[in-house]
Amino acid sequence: MTGIDLNRAGTPLLEIVSEPDMRSAREAVAYMRKMHELVRYLGISDGNMQEGSFRCDANVSVRPKGQAEFGTRAEIKNINSFKFVEKAINHEVERQIELLESGGRVVQETRLYDSVKDETRSMRSKEEANDYRYFPDPDLLPVIIDEDFKAQIKAALPELPQAKKQRFKTDYNLDDESVSILTASRQLADYFEAVHKTSGCEAKLCANWITGDLSAALNKAGLEITGSPVSDQRLAGLLARISDNTISGKIAKQVFEALWQSTSSADEIIAEKGLKQITDTGAIETIIDKIIADNPGQVEQYRSGKDKVFAFFVGQVMKEMQGKANPAEVNKMLKEKLQG
Repeated sequence: MTGIDLNRAGTPLLEIVSEPDMRSAREAVAYMRKMHELVRYLGISDGNMQEGSFRCDANVSVRPKGQAEFGTRAEIKNINSFKFVEKAINHEVERQIELLESGGRVVQETRLYDSVKDETRSMRSKEEANDYRYFPDPDLLPVIIDEDFKAQIKAALPELPQAKKQRFKTDYNLDDESVSILTASRQLADYFEAVHKTSGCEAKLCANWITGDLSAALNKAGLEITGSPVSDQRLAGLLARISDNTISGKIAKQVFEALWQSTSSADEIIAEKGLKQITDTGAIETIIDKIIADNPGQVEQYRSGKDKVFAFFVGQVMKEMQGKANPAEVNKMLKEKLQG
């Protein structure tokens, strides 16, 4: 009886073969990460390594320093994570060095990496290409790729990761860490630009919320940006209300939680929960006067040079006003009153 596994029928396989240019496991992983980033940006693959959408066969050989010829290589098949690629290569390097230094010889073979035992094991010998019984297929015509064809393909490509990183740094004046996070996927980069355009807010504010609160919520829920309950338009609505001082940054976190749990807009949530920031200086001044009158001891401490007491007054005012007072206005008025 013959069994045929058709689980990959209709799924194309793209194999990228590098020259033997890499000199360390870390360099090999960096190369893999760059390839992984590219295939995802181009929509070639989702890059899911655990499901087999993106894997690595690592060919490893060693040679004494100063020797021109490469050593005999062993191929480690089907490694399914960046971490295991680095560990497998490092283990295989150590194995081959120990073998050669003890007087043995490395044989060309296919090996398997066991992540539990952190070791490679022989699967089958692989002496020469002839062992594969290769022969030319007379029905397959040569494929000739000319410069015009390559130019057409290049013109049709989307903005690639490296170019996007540079543009984000130049156009938005963002730091390297923010740029790296925002351009980690094409979808996240698009989300950021949509939020920035729709909200009209500073790029830094948009970046901070996306790399901070939104990313934390997505990680906790095990979601990608494409599955975010908070669309770019709804987050833009929240940031616009921070920017125009309708709500404070602290209140914005409450609004974000409500956005995550509902389909309402930021404006609807702010109105429904009565979260609009109090900017009426008269109302703020009344509360400040009351707090100062009720705490003469702390007033004396502040005026005698204990600046840390200032935080106590800010906290008391914000507590009295349920966090709705404009923080900048509170700080300004408190300093004027306490110094007077």
